Amino acid sequence: MQDLIINIVQQGGYFGILLLMAAENIFPPIPSEVIMGLGGVLVERGDMNFIPLLLIGTIGSTIGNYCWFWAGNRWGYERLGPMIDKWGRWLTVEWEDIEKASHYLRHRGDWVVFLLRFSPFLRTIISLPAGLAHMKLWRFLLFTFLGTGLWNVLLIFGGQWLGRSFEQSQNILGWVVIGLIAAGVLFYVWRVITWKPRSARKPK
Repeated sequence: MQDLIINIVQQGGYFGILLLMAAENIFPPIPSEVIMGLGGVLVERGDMNFIPLLLIGTIGSTIGNYCWFWAGNRWGYERLGPMIDKWGRWLTVEWEDIEKASHYLRHRGDWVVFLLRFSPFLRTIISLPAGLAHMKLWRFLLFTFLGTGLWNVLLIFGGQWLGRSFEQSQNILGWVVIGLIAAGVLFYVWRVITWKPRSARKPK
Protein backbone atom coordinates (compact mmCIF):
# COMPACT_ATOMS: atom_id res chain seq x y z
CA MET A 1 0.00 0.00 0.00
CA GLN A 2 2.72 2.46 1.01
CA ASP A 3 4.83 1.75 -2.06
CA LEU A 4 1.86 2.27 -4.40
CA ILE A 5 1.07 5.70 -2.96
CA ILE A 6 4.67 6.89 -2.69
CA ASN A 7 5.42 5.72 -6.24
CA ILE A 8 2.70 7.98 -7.65
CA VAL A 9 4.70 10.97 -6.44
CA GLN A 10 8.08 9.35 -7.02
CA GLN A 11 7.41 8.56 -10.69
CA GLY A 12 6.50 12.15 -11.39
CA GLY A 13 9.73 13.33 -9.77
CA TYR A 14 10.38 17.01 -9.18
CA PHE A 15 8.39 17.98 -12.27
CA GLY A 16 5.38 16.10 -10.88
CA ILE A 17 5.76 17.97 -7.59
CA LEU A 18 5.86 21.25 -9.53
CA LEU A 19 2.63 20.46 -11.40
CA LEU A 20 0.82 19.15 -8.31
CA MET A 21 1.72 22.18 -6.22
CA ALA A 22 0.67 24.56 -9.00
CA ALA A 23 -2.62 22.71 -9.52
CA GLU A 24 -3.32 22.55 -5.76
CA ASN A 25 -3.29 26.32 -5.61
CA ILE A 26 -5.64 26.75 -8.58
CA PHE A 27 -8.26 24.21 -7.54
CA PRO A 28 -8.37 21.83 -4.57
CA PRO A 29 -7.42 18.30 -5.67
CA ILE A 30 -4.88 17.07 -3.08
CA PRO A 31 -3.78 19.50 -0.36
CA SER A 32 -0.16 20.69 -0.33
CA GLU A 33 0.28 19.11 3.10
CA VAL A 34 0.00 15.70 1.46
CA ILE A 35 2.11 16.56 -1.60
CA MET A 36 5.05 18.04 0.29
CA GLY A 37 4.63 15.57 3.12
CA LEU A 38 5.07 12.72 0.65
CA GLY A 39 8.07 14.56 -0.74
CA GLY A 40 9.48 14.59 2.79
CA VAL A 41 8.99 10.83 3.02
CA LEU A 42 10.94 10.44 -0.23
CA VAL A 43 13.70 12.66 1.16
CA GLU A 44 13.93 10.40 4.19
CA ARG A 45 14.14 7.37 1.90
CA GLY A 46 16.89 8.98 -0.15
CA ASP A 47 14.78 9.19 -3.33
CA MET A 48 14.66 13.01 -3.32
CA ASN A 49 16.86 15.79 -1.98
CA PHE A 50 15.64 18.39 0.49
CA ILE A 51 16.75 21.62 -1.26
CA PRO A 52 15.54 20.74 -4.81
CA LEU A 53 12.21 19.52 -3.39
CA LEU A 54 11.79 22.70 -1.36
CA LEU A 55 12.61 24.98 -4.31
CA ILE A 56 10.50 23.09 -6.85
CA GLY A 57 7.51 22.79 -4.52
CA THR A 58 7.67 26.47 -3.60
CA ILE A 59 8.00 27.55 -7.23
CA GLY A 60 5.00 25.40 -8.16
CA SER A 61 2.91 26.91 -5.37
CA THR A 62 3.96 30.42 -6.37
CA ILE A 63 2.93 29.75 -9.98
CA GLY A 64 -0.48 28.51 -8.87
CA ASN A 65 -1.03 31.55 -6.67
CA TYR A 66 0.09 33.85 -9.47
CA CYS A 67 -2.76 32.54 -11.65
CA TRP A 68 -5.28 33.94 -9.15
CA PHE A 69 -3.29 37.15 -8.78
CA TRP A 70 -3.18 37.58 -12.56
CA ALA A 71 -6.95 37.05 -12.81
CA GLY A 72 -7.63 39.75 -10.22
CA ASN A 73 -5.10 42.19 -11.63
CA ARG A 74 -6.12 41.67 -15.26
CA TRP A 75 -9.87 41.11 -15.15
CA GLY A 76 -10.83 43.46 -12.34
CA TYR A 77 -14.08 43.80 -10.45
CA GLU A 78 -16.52 43.95 -13.36
CA ARG A 79 -15.52 40.63 -14.92
CA LEU A 80 -14.70 38.70 -11.74
CA GLY A 81 -17.77 39.75 -9.75
CA PRO A 82 -20.30 37.74 -11.79
CA MET A 83 -17.94 34.76 -11.89
CA ILE A 84 -17.58 34.64 -8.10
CA ASP A 85 -21.32 35.11 -7.69
CA LYS A 86 -21.87 32.10 -9.95
CA TRP A 87 -19.12 29.77 -8.76
CA GLY A 88 -18.52 31.07 -5.25
CA ARG A 89 -20.00 27.97 -3.64
CA TRP A 90 -17.14 25.84 -4.98
CA LEU A 91 -14.63 28.30 -3.54
CA THR A 92 -16.77 28.72 -0.41
CA VAL A 93 -16.33 32.46 -0.72
CA GLU A 94 -18.50 35.42 -1.69
CA TRP A 95 -17.64 38.49 -3.71
CA GLU A 96 -18.15 40.62 -0.61
CA ASP A 97 -15.38 38.62 1.09
CA ILE A 98 -13.06 39.28 -1.85
CA GLU A 99 -13.82 43.01 -1.78
CA LYS A 100 -13.16 43.24 1.97
CA ALA A 101 -9.83 41.46 1.61
CA SER A 102 -8.84 43.72 -1.28
CA HIS A 103 -9.74 46.81 0.77
CA TYR A 104 -7.71 45.48 3.70
CA LEU A 105 -4.66 44.92 1.47
CA ARG A 106 -4.85 48.48 0.15
CA HIS A 107 -5.04 50.10 3.57
CA ARG A 108 -3.19 47.76 5.94
CA GLY A 109 -0.22 46.67 3.84
CA ASP A 110 0.50 43.53 1.87
CA TRP A 111 2.44 41.54 4.49
CA VAL A 112 -0.86 39.73 4.97
CA VAL A 113 -0.02 37.79 1.78
CA PHE A 114 3.02 36.37 3.58
CA LEU A 115 1.21 35.60 6.82
CA LEU A 116 -1.78 33.90 5.21
CA ARG A 117 0.48 31.34 3.51
CA PHE A 118 0.22 29.51 6.83
CA SER A 119 -3.59 29.39 6.72
CA PRO A 120 -5.12 26.29 5.09
CA PHE A 121 -8.31 28.23 4.38
CA LEU A 122 -7.08 31.57 3.01
CA ARG A 123 -3.58 31.03 1.60
CA THR A 124 -4.77 30.56 -1.99
CA ILE A 125 -7.82 32.80 -2.22
CA ILE A 126 -5.90 35.82 -0.84
CA SER A 127 -4.07 35.98 -4.17
CA LEU A 128 -7.25 37.13 -5.91
CA PRO A 129 -7.84 40.25 -3.78
CA ALA A 130 -4.10 40.94 -3.96
CA GLY A 131 -4.49 41.17 -7.73
CA LEU A 132 -7.61 43.30 -7.42
CA ALA A 133 -5.69 45.65 -5.14
CA HIS A 134 -3.00 45.86 -7.85
CA MET A 135 -0.31 44.88 -5.41
CA LYS A 136 3.14 45.26 -6.95
CA LEU A 137 3.97 42.03 -8.72
CA TRP A 138 7.47 41.67 -7.30
CA ARG A 139 6.17 42.09 -3.76
CA PHE A 140 3.41 39.55 -4.32
CA LEU A 141 5.84 37.01 -5.75
CA LEU A 142 8.42 37.65 -3.02
CA PHE A 143 5.99 37.38 -0.10
CA THR A 144 4.28 34.38 -1.65
CA PHE A 145 7.57 32.59 -2.26
CA LEU A 146 8.93 33.30 1.23
CA GLY A 147 5.74 32.39 3.08
CA THR A 148 5.14 29.27 1.03
CA GLY A 149 8.79 28.26 1.30
CA LEU A 150 8.74 28.46 5.09
CA TRP A 151 5.52 26.43 5.23
CA ASN A 152 6.99 23.83 2.86
CA VAL A 153 10.05 23.46 5.10
CA LEU A 154 7.73 22.44 7.94
CA LEU A 155 5.81 20.04 5.68
CA ILE A 156 8.98 18.35 4.44
CA PHE A 157 10.26 17.97 8.00
CA GLY A 158 6.90 16.46 8.91
CA GLY A 159 7.15 14.01 6.02
CA GLN A 160 10.66 13.04 7.08
CA TRP A 161 9.40 12.43 10.61
CA LEU A 162 6.64 10.19 9.25
CA GLY A 163 9.16 8.30 7.14
CA ARG A 164 11.36 7.67 10.19
CA SER A 165 8.51 6.88 12.57
CA PHE A 166 6.84 4.33 10.31
CA GLU A 167 9.93 3.00 8.56
CA GLN A 168 9.34 -0.46 10.01
CA SER A 169 5.57 -0.30 9.45
CA GLN A 170 5.11 0.26 5.74
CA ASN A 171 1.38 -0.45 5.69
CA ILE A 172 0.74 1.99 8.54
CA LEU A 173 2.45 4.79 6.62
CA GLY A 174 0.31 4.00 3.58
CA TRP A 175 -2.85 4.25 5.63
CA VAL A 176 -1.65 7.51 7.20
CA VAL A 177 -1.23 9.00 3.72
CA ILE A 178 -4.63 7.71 2.59
CA GLY A 179 -6.17 9.14 5.74
CA LEU A 180 -4.65 12.57 5.08
CA ILE A 181 -5.92 12.59 1.49
CA ALA A 182 -9.39 11.43 2.55
CA ALA A 183 -9.52 14.02 5.32
CA GLY A 184 -8.61 16.80 2.88
CA VAL A 185 -11.26 15.71 0.37
CA LEU A 186 -13.95 15.23 3.00
CA PHE A 187 -13.21 18.59 4.59
CA TYR A 188 -13.58 20.33 1.21
CA VAL A 189 -16.83 18.49 0.47
CA TRP A 190 -18.12 19.42 3.94
CA ARG A 191 -17.30 23.08 3.32
CA VAL A 192 -19.12 23.05 -0.02
CA ILE A 193 -22.20 21.32 1.39
CA THR A 194 -22.49 23.45 4.53
CA TRP A 195 -21.49 26.77 2.97
CA LYS A 196 -24.26 29.33 2.67
CA PRO A 197 -24.21 32.77 1.05
CA ARG A 198 -24.29 35.70 3.43
CA SER A 199 -27.88 36.53 2.44
CA ALA A 200 -29.03 33.09 3.61
CA ARG A 201 -27.19 33.48 6.93
CA LYS A 202 -28.88 36.75 7.83
CA PRO A 203 -31.88 36.39 10.18
CA LYS A 204 -35.14 37.20 8.50
